[in-house]
Amino acid sequence: MKNKVMLTAAVTGAGDTTKKSSYVPVTPKEIAEAAIEAAKSGATVAHIHARDPKTGGISHSIDHYREIVDRIRDSETDVVINITSGGGGDFIPSLNTPAAGGEGTDIQTPAERYEPVGELLPEMCTLDCGSVNFGNMIYMSPTDWLRQQAKLIQQSGVKPELECFDTGHLRFAKQLINEGLIDGDPMFQFCLGIPWGADADTETMLYMKNRLPENAHWSAFGIGRMQLPIVAQTALLGGNVRVGLEDNLYLEKGVLARNDQLVEKATQLLNSNGIEIMTPQEARDHYKLRTP
Repeated sequence: MKNKVMLTAAVTGAGDTTKKSSYVPVTPKEIAEAAIEAAKSGATVAHIHARDPKTGGISHSIDHYREIVDRIRDSETDVVINITSGGGGDFIPSLNTPAAGGEGTDIQTPAERYEPVGELLPEMCTLDCGSVNFGNMIYMSPTDWLRQQAKLIQQSGVKPELECFDTGHLRFAKQLINEGLIDGDPMFQFCLGIPWGADADTETMLYMKNRLPENAHWSAFGIGRMQLPIVAQTALLGGNVRVGLEDNLYLEKGVLARNDQLVEKATQLLNSNGIEIMTPQEARDHYKLRTP
C-alpha cells in the first residue's frame, strides 16, 4: 500500500519498567485502556502482554489476557490485536544450579506460550524466532519448540509476526517458511538495539531487509532513544513501524511518555515525510488477517 504503513503500539511489554514510569500500564484495565487510547491516537495495531496486577511482573494468566482483549473489543474502538506468544522464556544463569537456572527463571512449554493466542484468537501474534542474550538473562526459544509453536499458530489462523532479534533469527524464520509452517505472505519484525542482539542502525536494518523472501512484509523497531529514528528510517525504506512503552519510556530527554503521546509523535514524524498510517481495516485487508 503506497505511502501507508501499519503502526503498532506496544503498550506495556514484560520488562522491569513499572518502577521507572507510572505511565506503564499494569492491570488488565490499564493495559486495555492504553491500547484503546493508542488506537484513538492513530495506532493500527495494539501489541499486548499481560502483567501481574500485584507485582507488575509478567503474567501468563489466560484470565488476565482475556480481560484485556474483552475490554478492547467491548470498547468498539477499532484496532488490530496482536498478542505475544513469547511467554515464559526467561532463563537466569546460576553457578549454584546451572542446569535448572537461578531465581527468576521462568520457562513455559510451546503449548503454554501459545495458550493466550489459541484461546482468544487475535488477528496477529508475535513469534520470537530464536534464543538471545537479554543482558545477563537468556531468552530461550529452541528451534524444535518454535516449530511446535508455529504449527499451533498456523492451525489457529492467526497471523504470526516473525520476531528477529538477530540475524540468525531471520535465517530460522525463513526455515520455518521453507518447511511450510508459515502460511501466506510472511510478516517479519526486526527488533533492534536490545542488548545483546542486532544493532539499531541503518546498516543492520538493510542487511536484514535485503535477506527477506520476495513476498515478505516487514517492520522494525528500536529501543530507548532510537525508537523514533528507527521509525523514520524503517518507513522510508518501506517497512511498518512500532512505538510504545514496551520499548521506550521517554517522549524526549527527561520527559516520560504515555503510549498515546508516542503514537502521536510517530504519526507527526511520518506525516511530515508524506507517509500515512493504515487504518485497522486497511491492515486486515492488505495483510489478509483473520476476522476478529
